[in-house]
Amino acid sequence: MQTAQPKRLPTIPLWLVWIVAVYFVGFGLGGYAVLDNNEGLYAEISREMLHSGDWTQWIIPHLNGLSYMEKPPLLYWFTAFSFAVFGEAEWVVRLVPALACLACVGWILWFSKKMNRESGGRFAAIVFVSGLGVTAMARTLMFDMLLTCFLTGAVMHAYLYLNSRKQALLYRTMALLALALLAKGFVSLILFTAIVGAYTLVSATSVSDFFKRIGVWFNWRGIAVFVAISAPWHIAAMLTEPIFAWFYFINEHILRFLGKREPHDYYAGAWWYYLPRALIFLFPWSLLLPATLFARANKLKDGSLHLFLLMSWLMPLLFFSVSSAKANYYLVAIMPLAAMQLAFLVEDKLDPQSWRSMVPGLILAAFFGAGVYWFVAAKHEGLDGIIVAGMPAAQFSLYCLVAMLLASSVAAVVAWRSKPIGVCAYLLLPILSLPMLLQTLTALDDFNSTKATVNLIQRTYPAGEIVLFHVFEQQSSLPFYLKKPVRIVESHSSDLFWGNKLHKNNIVMDDAAFDKITETQKVSLLVVKQDLSEFKQKSYADKFKLVAQRGNTSVFSN
Repeated sequence: MQTAQPKRLPTIPLWLVWIVAVYFVGFGLGGYAVLDNNEGLYAEISREMLHSGDWTQWIIPHLNGLSYMEKPPLLYWFTAFSFAVFGEAEWVVRLVPALACLACVGWILWFSKKMNRESGGRFAAIVFVSGLGVTAMARTLMFDMLLTCFLTGAVMHAYLYLNSRKQALLYRTMALLALALLAKGFVSLILFTAIVGAYTLVSATSVSDFFKRIGVWFNWRGIAVFVAISAPWHIAAMLTEPIFAWFYFINEHILRFLGKREPHDYYAGAWWYYLPRALIFLFPWSLLLPATLFARANKLKDGSLHLFLLMSWLMPLLFFSVSSAKANYYLVAIMPLAAMQLAFLVEDKLDPQSWRSMVPGLILAAFFGAGVYWFVAAKHEGLDGIIVAGMPAAQFSLYCLVAMLLASSVAAVVAWRSKPIGVCAYLLLPILSLPMLLQTLTALDDFNSTKATVNLIQRTYPAGEIVLFHVFEQQSSLPFYLKKPVRIVESHSSDLFWGNKLHKNNIVMDDAAFDKITETQKVSLLVVKQDLSEFKQKSYADKFKLVAQRGNTSVFSN
């Protein structure tokens, strides 16, 4: 299992790896408002959990005052604990995925050292943490980075266990797998089984060897560790909410995979849906792939390790591709081990100062050059009125494209000519692009979050109630910033569907109930752009006047 370490990559100090990792995970972490949709949902669930004063809400989470059983609670528990310790600032909202991403960096460094591939492992850690999609997921409160952390650790320990049969490795594997289950549900078991099963199948020397290697997992002590960690919450949830078993096990897992889950609030796509997105997730490093594939046929340094890494990203990719429910962020689960395989391929096959090292830079220079040409020639009415970093958005975008064009060109030359730096020169691109993306995100706060809307209404109408019209997800940060649930008129929300259906509540109201409220109290009604025409047809619309607009949301008051 131990191999001589190749010398095709520059020596990267360990301290530098961690500085790079902290930069991509932590720089400007709280510099933009809590995002609507997923981040707003999960931040509010964690906030309500902390302030509920009801232990059952730590078992059955609540969203906007209604039961929400779609996901297991580990992310909410960690985030609620972070709120209790550090407060409810934006950077605290994203602390759990940020730390989970850093933990993945730690796993990569630890595992590569075990494989005697420290040089490639340090490069892999940089490839992973600076990849475009990974950086985005590390800065967004969602389940997937936490799942990635525990699943990656479980799979790495499983590989070591299969090769050494040390019982301690089995127990750690099962403990990490149980935590992965509590992070995002039974998809973790499916992915783990697919990876380990496929690797065992293709690496077995005979049928009897395959079954012998599968049999080592049926160890009662290992199973006991898994059950002891994962079972208590599931049992408590079934005792607390009678419908939980059907809803969580059938509706949320089996029917979601089959595309028959109720409500149908997820995306579908072709079988190749994830292929271009996988390249974007590790951008710009994924552009090294053609350079390694068409390099001279140098022998891989550890065929068994490469086979394991291949199964570790290929099997989840196949599973996600055949599933009816598709989402971009699912892919982050395969990125630590995919980054390792890419880094090891570069280490094994790409000769230093080869012209092939220029390929990513040349592709990017052509791409950004075309972007500059198009941007100069095209009109940009959609950017009118948007200010980024103190300048018009069109001007800022052009400056960014020019900067990335120059950086790509410089990185290509350095990667080709400088042996001490080599392909690490491409780190310049994500380092430069991160502040640009954060400035853009901050400038779009009005479109991505309700923070500014809440501040405006509370200054103008401090005594009135804020109510949503139809939609919740597109304004899901609203209860987080109000620090309380909000009522919704004729809800079209998928995330509140079951919570409203299962229990009587005063959160969701019909037109008649809302019309009655407007007779006795001041109301600020938030209506998103696509619902404006329907709102204007309501009998109570004449009572309201438009008082403000933020992004795609119009604020009406009576």
